[in-house]
Amino acid sequence: MRRIMLKSKIHRATLTDCNLGYEGSISVDTDLLTAADILPGEQVHVLNLSNGERLITYAIAAPSGSATVMLNGPAARCGVPGDLLVIITYAEYEEEELPRRRGRVVKVDAKNRLTEVLE
Repeated sequence: MRRIMLKSKIHRATLTDCNLGYEGSISVDTDLLTAADILPGEQVHVLNLSNGERLITYAIAAPSGSATVMLNGPAARCGVPGDLLVIITYAEYEEEELPRRRGRVVKVDAKNRLTEVLE
């Protein structure tokens, strides 16, 4: 049996901008995507801690060092700058993989600077 488990998450990122005119997705600083093992185009679940919104979209790489976390397109209606977000990815694992599997948790400060990576 395969189970869907947490692969990685960026915990308590601060939403920096919203761009309603874009096709859709969430733009995230490349440094944070790399730390969380999230690829551009990968499906992400976005949980807004400030208003309870949840959405599924895909990641877009924002410039490295920019601290950008920006909701685009229709997703831009799910938050306002300053909201706290959790950005999550999941993966399927076989039962025998579960004992050695660890979800990666990337923690950031209020300015979206990397503070800790837990595995």
